[in-house]
Amino acid sequence: MESYRTGPETERLQHRAIIIDDAEAFFALNSDPDVMHYTGEPPLQSLDEARNAILTYPDFETVGYGRWACILKASGGFIGFCGLKYLPELDAVDLGYRFFPEYWGRGLATEACRACIEFGFETLKLDQIIGLVLPENAASIRVLEKVGMQLAGEITTEGETALRYEIRPDDQAIV
Repeated sequence: MESYRTGPETERLQHRAIIIDDAEAFFALNSDPDVMHYTGEPPLQSLDEARNAILTYPDFETVGYGRWACILKASGGFIGFCGLKYLPELDAVDLGYRFFPEYWGRGLATEACRACIEFGFETLKLDQIIGLVLPENAASIRVLEKVGMQLAGEITTEGETALRYEIRPDDQAIV
């Protein structure tokens, strides 16, 4: 199995595996209450917890892809992450992302998500990608819709109801 530790490149972003040097930024992102508000996950509590999450992230070894750090080309800075994650409980590949609030509203999430979808279909040859989003997260719903995902229903996961969006390679809206 090939491991794609480097993901797609866009006009403004480079995607690559999150590395230990990203720990401080990763901690800041994943402990920010605004960022974590709609994730359904608890915020990270320490820099050591962030380092451990990076060091023990298994996806690149187990399925060959994962959530990539989003590096802003203009500055070389870590601004968040975006990528694909295999969810064994759903037997599906999920598109997920998080960005620092100062990068919200600039089209970066849409740009990153579109690139990850294209990578999933063109490079990984996936037959479907899903996006799970809490119903009250209007901004993320809009991103999923802008990249061509269609609402496919609701699911309950980890005690929370989420909307399930889907896209397939033959859906014209991904271009």
